[in-house]
Amino acid sequence: MRKLIASLCSSILCATLLLSTFLTIDIQTSQAAPDGKQNGPEVNAAVQHDTSPPLRGMSSQSPGAEKHKEKPLRPFPGARSNNSKPDGALQSTAGPLVSTTNGLNFAGVGNGDYGFTPSAAPPDTNGAVGATQYVQWVNSSFAVFDKATGAIAAGFPKTGNTLWSGFGGGCQTNNDGDPIVQYDKAANRWVLTQFSVSTTPYLECVAVSTTSDATGSYNRYAFSYGTGFNDYPKLSVWPDGYYITFNMFTNGQTFAGAKVCAYDRNSMLSGAAATQQCFNTSTSYGGLLPSDLDGSTAPPAGSPNYVLNYGSNSLNLWKFHVDWATPANSTFTGPTTIPVAAFSPACNGGGTCIPQSGTSQQLDSLADRMMYRLAYRNFGDHESLVVNHSVTAGSSVGVRWYELRSPGAASPTVYQQSTFAPDSTYRWMGSVAMDKQGNIALGYSASSSSIFPSIRYTGRLATDALNTMETENSIITGGGSQSGSNLSRWGDYSAMTVDPVDDCTFWYTNEYLKSTGAFNWSTRIASFKFPGCGSTTTNDFSISASPTSLSLNLSSSGTSTISTATTSGSAQTVSLSVSGVPAGASASFNPTSVTSGGSSTLTVNSGTASPGTYTLTVTGTGSSATHTTSISLTVNSTTSTGITNGGFETGSLSGWTSAGSTSVVSSGAHSGTYAARVGATTATNGDSSINQTFTAPSGSNQLSFWYKVTCPDTVTYDWATATLKDNTAATTSTVLAKTCTNNNTWAQVTTALTAGHSYTLTLVSHDDNYSSDPTYTLYDDVAINAVTPPPAGVVNGGFETGSLSGWTSAGTTGVVNSGAHSGTYAARLGSTSPTNGDSTITQTFSAPTGTTKLSLWYNLTCPDTVTYDWATVTLKDNTGGTTTTVLPKTCTNNATWVNLTATIVAGHSYTLTLVSHDDNYSGDPTYTLYDDVVTQ
Repeated sequence: MRKLIASLCSSILCATLLLSTFLTIDIQTSQAAPDGKQNGPEVNAAVQHDTSPPLRGMSSQSPGAEKHKEKPLRPFPGARSNNSKPDGALQSTAGPLVSTTNGLNFAGVGNGDYGFTPSAAPPDTNGAVGATQYVQWVNSSFAVFDKATGAIAAGFPKTGNTLWSGFGGGCQTNNDGDPIVQYDKAANRWVLTQFSVSTTPYLECVAVSTTSDATGSYNRYAFSYGTGFNDYPKLSVWPDGYYITFNMFTNGQTFAGAKVCAYDRNSMLSGAAATQQCFNTSTSYGGLLPSDLDGSTAPPAGSPNYVLNYGSNSLNLWKFHVDWATPANSTFTGPTTIPVAAFSPACNGGGTCIPQSGTSQQLDSLADRMMYRLAYRNFGDHESLVVNHSVTAGSSVGVRWYELRSPGAASPTVYQQSTFAPDSTYRWMGSVAMDKQGNIALGYSASSSSIFPSIRYTGRLATDALNTMETENSIITGGGSQSGSNLSRWGDYSAMTVDPVDDCTFWYTNEYLKSTGAFNWSTRIASFKFPGCGSTTTNDFSISASPTSLSLNLSSSGTSTISTATTSGSAQTVSLSVSGVPAGASASFNPTSVTSGGSSTLTVNSGTASPGTYTLTVTGTGSSATHTTSISLTVNSTTSTGITNGGFETGSLSGWTSAGSTSVVSSGAHSGTYAARVGATTATNGDSSINQTFTAPSGSNQLSFWYKVTCPDTVTYDWATATLKDNTAATTSTVLAKTCTNNNTWAQVTTALTAGHSYTLTLVSHDDNYSSDPTYTLYDDVAINAVTPPPAGVVNGGFETGSLSGWTSAGTTGVVNSGAHSGTYAARLGSTSPTNGDSTITQTFSAPTGTTKLSLWYNLTCPDTVTYDWATVTLKDNTGGTTTTVLPKTCTNNATWVNLTATIVAGHSYTLTLVSHDDNYSGDPTYTLYDDVVTQ
């Protein structure tokens, strides 16, 4: 895809120059047959090549005063599976927490990092790991990092076209993106590419480093595709060439099928003139991926490059054999159709349906194509390909992944396949790879209506049950959603690569947002590996646990002895760690490391963990080996009835489990003498929290608590938040969204309970450890109540009482007796004079039997813009634990009544909040009339 397709120049001089350029290209055209085979390849030379000076000495090309650009999504026709039946390989539950050891986790190129500000979306985050460096490229810029420390190299990030400074033509002039970074492991060279499509001819700009140092010099090439727009390039490394695939569009507009090309790798490594050989498919095929070599074992001699896409409940596999000496002998054969379990591409074939927290704006799925890379590995006794794409998974979206074996055989096999969708969260934009032991890692984006887009990964050991992934891990939790500018574009691809040095460590990069907005994306780079990968048996040990199972009541402890023994070679120091400990529980070793042959005591405290059975994985890491052993932990359901010490009047946190900086204070309580203080008056790092597990007593239906947050920063960095997990129903609600205020006032939170259910309440305060703005939160009067159910239907929804009776108001509110939508009165929020902040009215009601819809009318006077002034409406389903934005922030000034509706469920309790916001600027007071609020 491209950020911008410039108008074709029309002057005689321009046409002459373009013609002379085209005449320098030796092109042999071939027509594609319906099965994708053509009689010989197109062969043409790079239109330009040279060797650059060292990149480290190049000044970054100026991006100029670019306006925000959204890269258009260019879908392509072709076979698609849209099944009404369920996914045929759905993995709806996961095993133990993914058993990886984390490495680095640091900021990539993104908003506010390293002086970078995005000007385009999406970033098309891509990267690769080399011998000593990690290179990441987003659409407009790239950077080099030290892979041992994560430190960015001096002078980076640089704009993408900096790499072609002094090269001339579109590669130097344009900075159009769709970048790919590869590391040629056999040659220890970097391969970097992006396209040039703002001007014609359309080009692919390819640079191959002259050494393993990504900041050094490069052999640079430009390959032309004339008037065929080479969209969505995907590059791979193979022993006999650099292979690349495109979705081609005639004159930049009409889909012409996929193009698959091979670049002359040997010539490009030496800086010599190079050619490309290309084959075309019919328009029935698009979104092809070339196979990309991982590991130090090359494919069998003479092996073709494998090319893959998906069809209707199937995968399509082609074989591309290139002959550089005699191009007429090059072949592109296929496709071979490989049946797979039934699936439907996400979002009705690749559209927009990914929800985000706090906004109705949805994200693109890119589910019409396979996700980069198609990772190949030769194990000697078998060859494997792993790949993924996004599919419908019940009511959400999951990642379908495959391991194919024997791709060179007449009938390749699906060794394993699965759709990873363990809950209702949407997962998409994946990238998958395999280490030298056959362990698989799968990274992706995750989002839902209750969580911001985040970066996660899962994986599996080669010894795990086939077709399964372990429970996912988080790389970073998003701090906001992509909203505004009608911006749905997200990603296009991410990158999971394997470290060429140990062939074990996975490196993953993807995007997220630190705060809600548009064109403010950030990226993350993280590494991890599976235990045991890279170990040898020349100096080895064993590890075991006794007992191998523990059964604990809540807030009780048990122990297991972890024994080690030297099995070969000399004794070594073994460091111990444990994963899979459930939330609310804790585990510790005494001692934390032993000499092989010794033992350690593992103490497990069940704390407030949800009742159930868990698998704890104990990992021993020595100087030459890593081994694991498992312990089954059963947590029994024995909890208190009601909240214990909810007013903290014991003068302690008895009854609560705490983490971080927590205490009780004897001044400033909401009532009584004491309150809990979560966080500290000096800067602290990360979350401080208290939590308690309880059972809602008979007759109760509401939990309430009071909080007062001292937060001199912004919610981007510091906040208070609270969650309530219904352990019985296995659901979690955010009862206090991230909040940062500094007004020294108490506020109450209430939420519905179901009598007899077990719950875990978690109260949090987060501080970013910045010395000048420490954040902490007081919590008090946590109580369970039996409250009178809300009235059936909206009370005084037409405001014909001439008052706001039945409503709770804040800010500047009242009723007016002129200009109502119907009847005599309407509510007015805000004023004809400037006011400061939100004016709101709220009402809690239950949806009467037989009703399915809430309806209301609004009339907005807003002479400013939605950046500063607005009206908004939200409807919280207190029973279901979800919040709907009925009216996104809106600013209009046409003095007309507009109707809003929202779906409701009879019998559910709802809280409706009507808002008008004014920034107190004298020249443009904003106010909103609301009227005729009814259930229907």
